Amino acid sequence: MAVDTKAQTKTWTFVDGDWHEGNVPLIGPRTHAFWLGSSVFDGARWFEGVAPDLDRHAARVNVSAAALGLAPTMAPDEIVGLTRDGLKKFDGQIAVYIRPMYWAEHGGYMSVPADPASTRFCLVLHEAPMIASRGFSVSVSTFRRPTYETMPTNAKAGCLYPNNARAVMEAHKRGFDNALVLDMLGNVAETGTSNIFMAKDGVVFTPAPNGTFLTGITRARTIGLLREAGVTVVEKSLTVQDFMTADEIFSTGNHSKIVPVIRVEDRELQPGPLGGKARALYWEFAHATG
Repeated sequence: MAVDTKAQTKTWTFVDGDWHEGNVPLIGPRTHAFWLGSSVFDGARWFEGVAPDLDRHAARVNVSAAALGLAPTMAPDEIVGLTRDGLKKFDGQIAVYIRPMYWAEHGGYMSVPADPASTRFCLVLHEAPMIASRGFSVSVSTFRRPTYETMPTNAKAGCLYPNNARAVMEAHKRGFDNALVLDMLGNVAETGTSNIFMAKDGVVFTPAPNGTFLTGITRARTIGLLREAGVTVVEKSLTVQDFMTADEIFSTGNHSKIVPVIRVEDRELQPGPLGGKARALYWEFAHATG
């Protein structure tokens, strides 16, 4: 039976110098990215008329490409300009996911690495509503985040995400929305889809960067906004027990920005004041600069 390859929501893709509507077929069975995983991407967001930190996302995709041995072909400001142009193709009623991508077409014949000269670029924009701010549940995953020595954790690389998917699928089977994923030492790293924060006695904590998870752009922006507002934010190693005894928990990520966690395993929580403050500060920043 043939699989439906149409885009699931309204989609526009810029590739090879022009815009195309829908899920454009771009790779074949001998494409290096299809065969050996040489794809990177970044994710920015347009919502409520703004696209906060779009320039940072455009710059990071080039850093990710270089980390996988690809040769970036677009300057960050070019990616920003193309995005602004492409957003005009949407009616502005539904939030849009912004995804610049690089991948290698050739390589892997006599050795595994991609041929950087074959690097290709596309920019995909598609409608994707943000999840509700009421919160989500997490279970503790049995899967772990890899280290830099075992996977390209310094890039937003497609090859990292099947492991995230395993964690999320496991959580779904247990009746949870998402997963709390640990690093190889057993400390909390992130959720299956976002960075994680907790608060205790008026102080906000988040896992310290240790090379096992992507330290997100929304994460960095949230830390900065909270500190500017006088909130103490501490980056340190955190255990599952720390989260089980936290006053509140919230996550940050590109897809839905700042959302509370309302259940960890069998412990119920309520959205808290510091997560709420972080969300309000982020929305204020986004509408002032985006």
